[in-house]
Amino acid sequence: MERAIEHFAGYLTLERGLSGNSVSAYSSDLRDFAAWLDKHGRQDYGAVNRDDILSYLGDLKDNGMEPATLARRLVSIKMLFRYLFQERLIAKDITDVMDSPKLWKLLPDFLSPKEVDALLTVYPATGKDPLIFRNRTILEVLYACGLRVSEAAGLQVGNVRFDEEILLVKGKGSKERIVPMGRPAQKLLRRFLDELRPQLLKDERQTAVFLSKNGKPLDREWIWNIVKEAAKLAGINKNIYPHTLRHSFASHLLENGADLRVIQEMLGHADISTTQIYTHVDQKRLIQVHKKFHPRG
Repeated sequence: MERAIEHFAGYLTLERGLSGNSVSAYSSDLRDFAAWLDKHGRQDYGAVNRDDILSYLGDLKDNGMEPATLARRLVSIKMLFRYLFQERLIAKDITDVMDSPKLWKLLPDFLSPKEVDALLTVYPATGKDPLIFRNRTILEVLYACGLRVSEAAGLQVGNVRFDEEILLVKGKGSKERIVPMGRPAQKLLRRFLDELRPQLLKDERQTAVFLSKNGKPLDREWIWNIVKEAAKLAGINKNIYPHTLRHSFASHLLENGADLRVIQEMLGHADISTTQIYTHVDQKRLIQVHKKFHPRG
């Protein structure tokens, strides 16, 4: 259980971009819950049921815990179980129908097109430094293709298909999907693979697209640092992290009229309800469409 909490904390930090204090608070809540489960004979999250969670919260209430704190404990548990289910570490998310006075719902941060341009152009597209050009290419691919940070880190040379203008991306659960590449991403990737990546390559057997100066595949944390540095150089004060570019990709597609189902396919969401979190971005357009086309608009 401790290992699952550690992995979840890493997910909150690297992919959700939560602050250290927030991650520490959620981790503390979950360690308390794990200790309670262990005391009551539950050594695996897959064996936990809703009654266990309700009993845990009941014990906390009996010990005088405030309703707001109880609500946060439930939020922490729901976040963990959602994560475990998404990662296929449990068969079912038993918390998906459990409610609280104020459920946590993290609407994704996103950048305006102007902010995206500022972020991407902090590194020149014509530079000759392989590390700087690599960083520019990573930023472009994260945004233009809507990749998760883990997908960018795991991208293989053989999965870049210039003739078809697509990437073959291995997502969660090793599910493969096709993602279109825009022309700017194609241009940068082609130059990086042909001219700059060979300068970083130390072992001809290495097939990862994005390499460190030592010729090793970049991990998620390295890419997270690249995005953070670019945001700082661009003067963007928002809490930017790799997932922000994925959110921006989806939001901008929706704003420009893309079908939600198409966005779902490109993002690799198994459930359309996951993709629907992006509809909050474009409420103004929904109102305009309703007024224009609905008989009672």
